[in-house]
Amino acid sequence: MSGSTKQTGFATRAIHHGYDPLAHGGALVPPIYQSATFAFPTVEYGAACFAGEEAGHFYSRISNPTLNLLEQRIASLENGEAALALASGMGAITSTLWTLLRPGDEILLGSTLYGCTFAFLHHGIGEFGVKIKHVDMADLAAVEAAISPATRVIYFESPANPNMHLADIAGVASIAHRHNALLVVDNTYCTPYLQRPLELGADLVVHSATKYLSGHGDITAGLVVGAKALVDRIRLEGLKDMTGSVLSPHDASLLMRGMKTLNLRMDRHCASAQQLAEFLARQPEVELIHYPGLANFPQYALAQRQMSQPGGMIAFELKGGISAGRRFMNALQLFSRAVSLGDAESLAQHPASMTHSSYTPEERAHYGISEGLVRLSVGLEDFADLLADVQQALKASA
Repeated sequence: MSGSTKQTGFATRAIHHGYDPLAHGGALVPPIYQSATFAFPTVEYGAACFAGEEAGHFYSRISNPTLNLLEQRIASLENGEAALALASGMGAITSTLWTLLRPGDEILLGSTLYGCTFAFLHHGIGEFGVKIKHVDMADLAAVEAAISPATRVIYFESPANPNMHLADIAGVASIAHRHNALLVVDNTYCTPYLQRPLELGADLVVHSATKYLSGHGDITAGLVVGAKALVDRIRLEGLKDMTGSVLSPHDASLLMRGMKTLNLRMDRHCASAQQLAEFLARQPEVELIHYPGLANFPQYALAQRQMSQPGGMIAFELKGGISAGRRFMNALQLFSRAVSLGDAESLAQHPASMTHSSYTPEERAHYGISEGLVRLSVGLEDFADLLADVQQALKASA
């Protein structure tokens, strides 16, 4: 098949976009260009590459043919002009925000964020003269009231890690653009298969591609997608000069391998998570459950509007609080007690003591991360086995 796949479906583009085997000796799998540097046919060509007048590769901290194919593919899936591959999700986030923000600027943030993102903003860039402000991104009136002439970027996750809080992407995008601010959305939980923020008005999308996009828990990677002019800035400023968060060609190849089955895996993650959430919602041990696919989820209508499926992540609290949550997690046998998410294996973690331990207890309470919250990443195992494991762990938690 040729590399032209613009009119084809999501799965077809995830497998074929940007690559023609016949242009590479018939190799069905794209080659890995395991090279740090690249030779120039002439001095003039090399100078043109450095000047940005030629699109050739010259050093893998800036670009590489294997990474270039990955970038073309994720840009196609997110319906963006261009993309940039980086060594981790945090590499994508930090490279983007170091590029877009300067001392005296303000960034408006969702009320809940991944712990390392929160730490970078409050204890990293926030200490270099950037003003940090949180707001509920589902409350458009609150967003409008919070924005100021200094606001340069609005940033959030939707759904948010770990409490599943949603942001109104289209509504916030409209406000951001009226005030000449850029909207950056972390789409890690959904992937472009379930939600495409650029189509809803976002300017940039970031991913921890370590998660669902890879799907196998064997690499760390990050991605940024958006308009070419913005992505080029992040490549040449945030990545090249500030973070050096370079993805290896080998990991890029593994990521593309994982993306070939993204739609199949996401369908399975979502189907099992929906069934498990419905089960948990009926259990007397469960105090509160957060899952966008439940009709009583407070933002169910918003989830239906901007997500094609509710995802594979569940957050819930047991009536016995943190002690019951610990008993539940320690009793799990099939679910692994581990951070990260989106793997084939089902994972369970306690945000307050793990991924969100960078928050103080007061900050967690303020931003809606209870001490007893348990987060499940529902994997690809047989649902009957997942259900049996959760059932026995609930009994042990009582």
